[in-house]
Amino acid sequence: MAKRRFFPDDVFLHTFEYYDPVHAVSLNGKSRIITVELSKLGKIVEKPTGDMSTQESWAVYFRYLTDRKKRRKINEILEREEGIAMASEVLLNISKDEIERLRLMSELKYELDTQSKLVQAKREGRQEGQQEGREDVARNALAKGLSIEMVHDITGLDIETIKGIHVRK
Repeated sequence: MAKRRFFPDDVFLHTFEYYDPVHAVSLNGKSRIITVELSKLGKIVEKPTGDMSTQESWAVYFRYLTDRKKRRKINEILEREEGIAMASEVLLNISKDEIERLRLMSELKYELDTQSKLVQAKREGRQEGQQEGREDVARNALAKGLSIEMVHDITGLDIETIKGIHVRK
C-alpha cells in the first residue's frame, strides 16, 4: 500500500474534468480523471456498510479484499452491493483461469526444457561419437603405417591428437 498521499486532504476520491485554460474550453464532463486513494480508507472501513456510499463500498472492497481481518466487512459489502458481488464473481473466475493458464504454461515449459536437454544430450553424444570414431580411424590408419600427416588429412583430427594416439600404441 502506498504511504505517500497524492492530495493533502483526507478525501479518498477526487474527480477532475478536462479543461483547456488557454482557450477557455471545457469538455463539459465528457472526459474525466478520477483518482481513488485507497490509503485514505482507514476511517471509512470502520463505518457500518449501510452508511457507506457506493464509491466508499467499492474502494473498501478493492483496498481490503485480501485482508483477512476485514473479511466480515467485505462479505457485508458483497451482500449489500449486487454490482460488487458480480464483479467479485468475475474476479474469482479470472483468478481461476489465470491459475490454470499458469499451470499449463509451467507444464509446457517443463516439456520444452526436457526436450531441449534431450536434444543437447544427443548432440553432445554425436559429437563424442564422431570424435571417438575419427580417433578409431586414426588408430587403425596409424597401425597400417600411414603417416601422421596422411591420417590428419583423412580424419581432420589435429596433429597433436594424432600424435597422442600414435604414442599410446
